[in-house]
Amino acid sequence: MQRVAPGSQAEQVGRLLIAAVLVVFAPQLPFGNYLIYPFMILGTWFHEMGHGLTAILFGYDFERLLIYSTGSGLAESSMPADASRFSRAMIAAGGPLGPSIIGSALILASAKARFWRPALITLSLIITISTVIWVRSTTGWIVLPAIAVGLALLAWKASFGWVRFALQFLGMLAALSMFMSWDYLFMEQANIGGQLILSDTGAIEANLFLPHWFWAIALIATATLMIGTSLRYALREDGSGAGWS
Repeated sequence: MQRVAPGSQAEQVGRLLIAAVLVVFAPQLPFGNYLIYPFMILGTWFHEMGHGLTAILFGYDFERLLIYSTGSGLAESSMPADASRFSRAMIAAGGPLGPSIIGSALILASAKARFWRPALITLSLIITISTVIWVRSTTGWIVLPAIAVGLALLAWKASFGWVRFALQFLGMLAALSMFMSWDYLFMEQANIGGQLILSDTGAIEANLFLPHWFWAIALIATATLMIGTSLRYALREDGSGAGWS
């Protein structure tokens, strides 16, 4: 049997497949839900930060970010009563698209060795800063700093191969989180923190036109395009210096 060359495209495909399998199937393993729990919280953070940062891009105030122990979350923003329907719809769309944007960026970063450690350190810093400024829930205060410390230690101490795999795993986690919440995208309303509120696609429908399921399909198509493009680019690179040791 021919051995896969370190840094080859075959090895990169294998690593990405392993990352995807871990993301999708880890919850099915014994105690898998406990193993994946911190990453479920991180996926919620990706989503809610997407809402909050989109609000900031439109000139509104990102007030706070709540993450519940169930893994659901809420990003609260303040905006004037006369805020445009378009901006409200884009803030709603920022949540589902946020993880795909971050996931695509991490997958792209995994293509170049010089970005591997800086990407993990940057993500660790962003998690830390966002926790201080916006996170206002006990679950977020406990889990997010622990993840930030873990990422910083990984970037500092781990071998290049493990750093790269961490980037690919986190990239696939973020990228696939939308697809793992497939049912939520096709709901018009959802129960978040004990409150029945409009889902993201329901909010887009309320502010623009066409039914919520149309916007669910549009968001999925956009996310698929972003992720596919990032994977295509990452798999073109040679991945030199990517040994596990």
